[in-house]
Amino acid sequence: MQTTFRAAEAADADALLSMMRGLCEHDAMTFDEAARRDALARLIADESLGLAHVLESGGETAGYLVIVFGFSLEFHGRDAFLDELFVKDEFRGRGLGKEALGFAETVCRDRGVRALHLEVDRSNTGAQALYRKSGFKDHDRYLMTRLLEKQ
Repeated sequence: MQTTFRAAEAADADALLSMMRGLCEHDAMTFDEAARRDALARLIADESLGLAHVLESGGETAGYLVIVFGFSLEFHGRDAFLDELFVKDEFRGRGLGKEALGFAETVCRDRGVRALHLEVDRSNTGAQALYRKSGFKDHDRYLMTRLLEKQ
């Protein structure tokens, strides 16, 4: 089946949020629908922040990916983070993840991105193998986060 990637639109929000819920359940993360809906709307409305794409296989929605942009002195310019990549259970094992990574790389190169980052759970060895086969390297560092409250 042919895989296509199309830019997400505001009308895709409910379908994307449903898949985001699935990703959060799969990765044992909390899911705040209102906060995610707001962030997704801002992302779709402003391509300078990043891009959301819907993965379709055989005309059916199979998943999504989100790329967000940044800038890094270490990586000599614009960088990006593959913030979310999700393939629905019924579409897994068909190479869609590999295709999505290739698509993300092309999109980033076209926008002058010098480095593409992602994060993966330490226990998700299957995804780690896919990412390594696709050229991603573990820098033997921890991604650490501090949430900043609005003031």
